[in-house]
Amino acid sequence: MNLADTAIRRIIEHSLEEDVGPGDVTTQVTIPENHPANACFFAKEDFVLAGIEVARMVFNQLDPRINMELKFCDGSQVAAGKIVAKVFGPARSILAGERVALNLLQRMSGIATKTAGLVEMVRGLPVRLADTRKTMPGLRVLDRYAVRVGGGINHRFGLFDAVLIKDNHIKAAGGIKIAVEMARKNISHTQKIEVEVEDLEQVAEALETGAEIIMFDNMSVELMARAVKIVNKKALTEASGGITEKNIREVAETGVDVISLGALTHSVKAVDISLKFF
Repeated sequence: MNLADTAIRRIIEHSLEEDVGPGDVTTQVTIPENHPANACFFAKEDFVLAGIEVARMVFNQLDPRINMELKFCDGSQVAAGKIVAKVFGPARSILAGERVALNLLQRMSGIATKTAGLVEMVRGLPVRLADTRKTMPGLRVLDRYAVRVGGGINHRFGLFDAVLIKDNHIKAAGGIKIAVEMARKNISHTQKIEVEVEDLEQVAEALETGAEIIMFDNMSVELMARAVKIVNKKALTEASGGITEKNIREVAETGVDVISLGALTHSVKAVDISLKFF
């Protein structure tokens, strides 16, 4: 078991405790114990699948007697009307795990679908789409996985694994130069420094400090294009803020290396999947 599996198991354990508690009272009073059942996950719209193995983990963690037969794997394009997977086992256990499995599967598939759609919009351009820390609290490991399934990449996991000097750090430290110099003194030689900038003056200052990554925050497309030329491949460039489906292609055409979008995860629409007994 790797660390990701451990984190996912904790998510599932908490989710089942929250939803099932001491037991599914409706199921317990209507269905005999050990009554067998067959069910299926059914697609009610087109989407990119992500989280089917997580759904399997939900059922296995709840009751090892439940088995799943997968019809699609993560990353597959699933059409409306298709059976995603079949589930076999005790009816009580399947019903107890249904909501948690669906909640996670629907959200993760929604993120993968959103990501894949935006990746398609910038196809052919040398840019990558990244997530941000704007994830659902407690579900970050799943949200980030779903972004990768959709063709995106992951930004830093949290505050602990990368140096990203933002506007408030710059303000508190007394400027970009001071903030970067202090960071250099306190990090390993193997770590990179990213600086968030808002105008061309800050771009030049961040470049002068030797920052490895420069993030253009809420810049207009015109200003961003000028900033990319100033950097001239001397640092990795990232665009963030105010990027939508309407302007993402235009932003990508400025020549930035990475586009980071909170929208991949912070308000994604869950896809429509149901679980039906047959």
